[in-house]
Amino acid sequence: MPNTKGFNFMNGFINIFLTILCLMIALPFVLVIIISLTSENSLVQNGYQFFPKEWSMEAYRIVFQKPDPLLKGYLVTILITIVGTVLSLLLTAMTAYPISRMDFRYNRPITFYIFFTMLFNGGLIPFYIMMTQYLHLKNSLLALILPTLLSPFNIMIMKGFLDKIGKEIIESAKVDGAKEFRIFFRIILPLSTPALATLGLFISFGYWNEWFYALLFIDNDKYIPLQLLLVRILSQIEFLANSPLAQVADKLAYANFPTLSVRMAMAILAGGPMLIIFPFFQKYFVKGITVGSLKG
Repeated sequence: MPNTKGFNFMNGFINIFLTILCLMIALPFVLVIIISLTSENSLVQNGYQFFPKEWSMEAYRIVFQKPDPLLKGYLVTILITIVGTVLSLLLTAMTAYPISRMDFRYNRPITFYIFFTMLFNGGLIPFYIMMTQYLHLKNSLLALILPTLLSPFNIMIMKGFLDKIGKEIIESAKVDGAKEFRIFFRIILPLSTPALATLGLFISFGYWNEWFYALLFIDNDKYIPLQLLLVRILSQIEFLANSPLAQVADKLAYANFPTLSVRMAMAILAGGPMLIIFPFFQKYFVKGITVGSLKG
């Protein structure tokens, strides 16, 4: 007879541990939301609290009174996320597929070359010179898309998945007269749905959170992504005094400007959409694990 008492104890311990872990992950997000809804005086006097003494919507009022920088940042971020994710997935799959084929003569040298770039790179200064002096991509959206378009790590992950696809399927398609491009787009890509869903999730998060390349290559306010706008606010609060966000608070003294709550409000507005979208995307992500599976 199985030891049900020990099983129930272990099951209860796992549930309690996972509950505590979820609370540790969720409570900081809840605190950020509460801070964005707390008055500046309460934050200065009492610090961060889950139950503030004074609530205020002043931070969101200031942000939405002049929403132009925020809307432009959203448009730029959404554009580079969609275009970058689609192109990155396509190029990653097209690069990984040939080196996963054992009948490809140069699969080992190319695989080593790709792996080698994971260990060494040319450095930041040569990279900056190449992007600005040779490719002339300064103040261009391509400067935010191209640097992370192909990742050696993603290529190796994709290659590892494609290695598990039975080569008999490819041989059968060749016997039926299919060419390489048709095999890739009609057979390999549908079978690679789990890997594409996984990589697409992380690639899209990477593009959404992109700010470093924008800091290097973007001087034009039209091409500033959302995260760089957030970084500017978080790192240099004087940016608020010189931006359209501060113009709506002209009746306030700068000392009373709600800097802390505005920071958290911008953090919510910058990261909130991905937190809302992810649960809906997860349904398709889990579905993608089973779609295209091979039956033995």
